[in-house]
Amino acid sequence: MEKQLDEKELERKLKKDQKAKEKEEKKLKAKQKEAARLQAQATSEGTKKSEKKQKKKTVEDENPDDFIDPDTPQGRKKLLAPQMAKQYSPSVVEKSWYTWWESSGYFGADSCSTKDPFVIVLPPPNVTGALHIGHALTVAIEDAMIRWRRMSGYNALWVPGVDHAGIATQVVVEKKLMREKNLTRHDIGREKFVSEVLQWKEQYGGTILNQLRRLGASLDWSREAFTMDEQRSKAVTEAFVRLHKEGLIYRDYRLVNWDCTLRTAISDIEVDHIELKEEKMLLVPGYTAPVQFGVLISFAYPLEEGLGEIVVATTRIETMLGDTAIAVHPEDTRYKHLHGRYAIHPFNGRKLKIICDAELVDPKFGTGAVKVTPAHDPNDFEVGKRHNLEFINIFTDDGKINSNGGAQFEGMPRFIARAAVIEALKKKGLYKDTTKNEMSLGVCSRTNDIVEPMIKPQWFVNCNTMAKASLDAVRWLENIRDWCVSRQLWWGHRVPAWYVTLEDDQVKDVGSDNGRWIVARNESDAYLEAQKKYPRKKLQLSQDPDVLDTWFSSGLFPLTVLGWPDDTADLRAFYPTSVLETGLDILFFWVARMVMMGMQLGGDIPFQKVYLHPMIRDAQGRKMSKSKGNVIDPLDVINGISLNGLLKQLEEGNLDPKELKIAKEGKIKDFPDGIPECGTDALRFALISYTSQSDRINLDIKRVVGYRQWCNKLWNAIRFAMGKLGDNYTPPATIDVSLMPPICKWILSVLNRAIGKTVTSLEAYKFSDATSAIYSWWQYQLCDVFIEAIKPYFFNNSQEFESARAASRDTLWVCLDNGLRLLHPFMPYVTEELWQRLPQPKNSCRKDTIMMSEYPSLIKGWTNERLENEMDIVLDAVNKLRSLKPPTETNERRPAFALCRDQETILKESDETPADCATAVVNKDLSVYLQLQGALNAEAELEKLGKKRDEIQKLRHALTQKMDASGYREKAPPNVQEEDVRKLAALMEQLEVISEAEKKIEAKTGSS
Repeated sequence: MEKQLDEKELERKLKKDQKAKEKEEKKLKAKQKEAARLQAQATSEGTKKSEKKQKKKTVEDENPDDFIDPDTPQGRKKLLAPQMAKQYSPSVVEKSWYTWWESSGYFGADSCSTKDPFVIVLPPPNVTGALHIGHALTVAIEDAMIRWRRMSGYNALWVPGVDHAGIATQVVVEKKLMREKNLTRHDIGREKFVSEVLQWKEQYGGTILNQLRRLGASLDWSREAFTMDEQRSKAVTEAFVRLHKEGLIYRDYRLVNWDCTLRTAISDIEVDHIELKEEKMLLVPGYTAPVQFGVLISFAYPLEEGLGEIVVATTRIETMLGDTAIAVHPEDTRYKHLHGRYAIHPFNGRKLKIICDAELVDPKFGTGAVKVTPAHDPNDFEVGKRHNLEFINIFTDDGKINSNGGAQFEGMPRFIARAAVIEALKKKGLYKDTTKNEMSLGVCSRTNDIVEPMIKPQWFVNCNTMAKASLDAVRWLENIRDWCVSRQLWWGHRVPAWYVTLEDDQVKDVGSDNGRWIVARNESDAYLEAQKKYPRKKLQLSQDPDVLDTWFSSGLFPLTVLGWPDDTADLRAFYPTSVLETGLDILFFWVARMVMMGMQLGGDIPFQKVYLHPMIRDAQGRKMSKSKGNVIDPLDVINGISLNGLLKQLEEGNLDPKELKIAKEGKIKDFPDGIPECGTDALRFALISYTSQSDRINLDIKRVVGYRQWCNKLWNAIRFAMGKLGDNYTPPATIDVSLMPPICKWILSVLNRAIGKTVTSLEAYKFSDATSAIYSWWQYQLCDVFIEAIKPYFFNNSQEFESARAASRDTLWVCLDNGLRLLHPFMPYVTEELWQRLPQPKNSCRKDTIMMSEYPSLIKGWTNERLENEMDIVLDAVNKLRSLKPPTETNERRPAFALCRDQETILKESDETPADCATAVVNKDLSVYLQLQGALNAEAELEKLGKKRDEIQKLRHALTQKMDASGYREKAPPNVQEEDVRKLAALMEQLEVISEAEKKIEAKTGSS
C-alpha cells in the first residue's frame, strides 16, 4: 500500500514539478525562437536568391555601351554614361571636369564683389622644373581651403604664379649646354645664354601648369604671374629704387657664401651641411682625385726678433695665405709677453700682429692661439672689423689662388694649393701635425661644390631696420641678418644700378669706388642723376652685370601679383591676403622677407596667418633627393607607372653615373612593383590626412592606394543609392526628422556632428582632423551601418515597410548630397561626378556644379545625443560580439546572447548563461555572449578577460588618485565630483561582471 505523503514532502514535490514545467516551457520558447529565426533567415535568403536571379537576368540584358561615358567636347560639361560603371576608375572619373570648371569661370574672383575676400597666393614653383610630392601637398591643402571658402560664400581668390628660379634654372641650362654642345655660358656670351634659357622656359615651362591642373587646383588663371614678366619686372625695379632711396639697400664689401663652380654668391638655403665625425676623402667638382676633409692641421708661425714660434691650427690650411693676424685670449698668461708683437708670414714676409680677442679665442682649446683670415671666415671677418685688420682675398672667382696668395701658389686650384702649402711648410720645418676633427662642411645644393666664404662687393638689404618695424606683427623677425641680394648670374632681374666713370679718373675699373653707383629705374634716369651729381663732367655709365637674388622678386610676390606698384582694384580688394601656406624650411628665407617688404612697401603685413606644412620624406624617413632616387612625381602616383618607367626617368635626367646607380637602387627598393594608378583624389586626401604628423611626413604609397580603394567604396554607395532611389525618385524640399525611423534620425545626427567637426577643424587649420571626421562618417556610419541597416526595407515591396522605405530614401539622398559637398574640397573629381548623378529636388535652384554649391552647415533639428548614445551601445555590443569570433572563422553563423542589468532583458540575471560561450563586457549594464559550440578556448577567454580587467583597474586607479588628491573636494565643481563617483561605480561594476564571467568559465573548465 502506498505510503501517505506528509505536507512538507508534498510541497517539495509540487515545487519540483513546477520547476520542471518552467524548464520545459523555456526550452519550448527557445525552440520557437530558433524556428522563427531560421524562418526569417530562410525568407531573407529566399529573397536574396530571388534578387540574385533578378540581377543575373539584368546582367544578361545589359548593354556594355551604357556604362561608357560619351566623348565630351573640350571645355563643355562632362557627358555621363546612362549607367554607372561597376568599378571606380580614377582616369575615367577625372576626365573632362577640370576644363569645364576652368572654361566656365568658376575659379575667378571679382574685385568688385561685396562678399568677404579669402585670398591665397600660390608659393611660386620653379618655372623650368616639375612639381614634386611636396608641391602636391601645398596644392592639396591650399585648394581644400579655397574650395571650402568658395562654397562658404567667400570671394575666394587663389593666385597662380611661377618663379624664374635664377640659380636653379641657370644650372640646368648650363648642364644642357655642356652635355649637348660641350660649351660653357662664357663660351657663348651673356646675350646668347639668356636666349638659350628663354628657349628652355618655352619648351619646359608648361610642365608645372599641366601638373597643377591635373591636381585639380582651382587657381584663377586669368591672374597668372611670372616673376620675370613685364609687370613683375617693373615692380622689382621700383622696389629696389625705393628701398635704396630710403637707405634700406646699400653696397658694401661683406663675406658671402661663394660657389666657385657657378662663380656667384649663393643664399643660405642653397647651402647643405655635411657633418663629418672624422677624416673623409670627398669628390669635389673640378678635381680628379678626392680631397681630404675632417682634419685639423697644426703649423707654426715664426715670431719677430727671434722670439721663437707660435703654433696655430686650421681645417683650411690654404687660407693661411690670407692671414693678417694671430689672436690670443687677453688673460692667457702663456702669451702675455707677445701682446702687440708680430709673427712673420713664412711665404711673403707679411707681419701678422698678435692681438687680444676674448670673443674669438678659447684658451683651453688647442694651443690657445688662433690664425685670423678676415676675408675668408665669418668669425675672422668680425675680428677684422673689431681690430681694423687688413682684408686680403686670396681666391679668384673660380677658386684658384690669385696674386695675393704669392707667386709660389698663384694659379693653383684651392685644394691643390692645400697640399702644396703643407709641403712648403714641411720644407721650412713649420708643419706640426694632422689630427682628425669633427666639422660641418658647407656644400652648394645645386653643384655639390664646397662653399667658400669670400669677401665681395655686393648689394645688401638692411633687414635690421625693416625687421624692427615688423616686430610688432611678427615676433620671429628678431636677430635677422642683412640680406645679400646680388648674384653673379646672367639669368634674373638685372640690378638697376649704373657705375659712373669720369673721363679724368685714374682708375677706371667698374665698381672700384662704391660712391660712384647711381640707382635708377632706367639708364636715362641714371644719366640725368649722374649729370646732376657730376655737372660739366664727361662721364660714362656701365650697368651692374649682376642680377638680383630670386628671393627678392619672390619676397614681393603677394604685392606684385595684385598689381603693385600701381594702385589697382585687385590690390585694394585683396591685399593683405588671408593666409600663406608653405613649408617650414623657408620660414626665414621667404616668409620673413615677404613680411618685411610687404610692410615697408605695401603698408601692411602681406598675409594674416601663416600655415607651415610638414616636410615630406620617404617611407623610411629619408629626405627626398634626386640623387637617392626617392623623389616622387605626383603624376606618377595619379597615373601609375611601372618600375621600368621609373628607372627610365632617372636615365633621362641630369644625374652623373655614380648618382644614377645609387638612385636606381633606391627606386628598386622602394617601388619593386612600380606605383599603381591612384588618381588625384586619393593622392590629395592621403597627403592632407598625413598633416597631423608633426614637422615631417613619412609617405607610404600604400596609404594612397588605400584611399583609392576607399573611392571605390564611395562609388558603390552611390550605385546602391541610385538603385534604391529608383528612376522616378524626386527628393523632398524639406524633411521632417520627427516622423523618421530611429536609424534615419541617428544617421542625420551623426552627419550633423561630422559637419560641425569638419568646419571647426578647417577653421582651426587642423586639416587632418577634418579628413578624419569625413572619412569616419562615410566609412563607419553611412556605409557600414546605415546602408546595411536599411537594406531589409528594400528586400520586397511589402506595405508594412512602405513609410520606412520612403524615409530611408529621403535620408539616404540627404546624406549623400551633404556628404559629397562635405568631401568636395578634398576630393574634387569623384565628388563632382557622383553629385551630378544624384536626382534634384523639384523646382530647386541647385547650382550647376558642386564646387559652387553651399558647404554643409549644422542643422539644429538633426542633433539627437540620446539616440547617438544608445546607438553607440548597440554598435559597441555588435563589435564586441564580432571580436568573440575565432580568427579562423569566416561567415559561420553562431547564436549570440546579451545580458542586460536593470532593464528589459534577453537573459535574466538568474538565468544560466548558455554553454560554451565567449564573453565580452560592453559596459556596466551590458555583457554579450557568443556560443562557440565546442570551439571555446577557455584559456584564451580567461586571458582576454584578464586584459580587460587590467585595463579597467588602471582607469580605476587613475580616477581614485584624482579623487584622493589634495584639494580635490574643495576645488573640483560638484557636478565633476558627482560624475567621477558615477564613473568609479561603473568601473567597479564592470570588474564584478568580469569576475563573474571568469568564475563561470573556470567552473565549466573544472567540471569537464
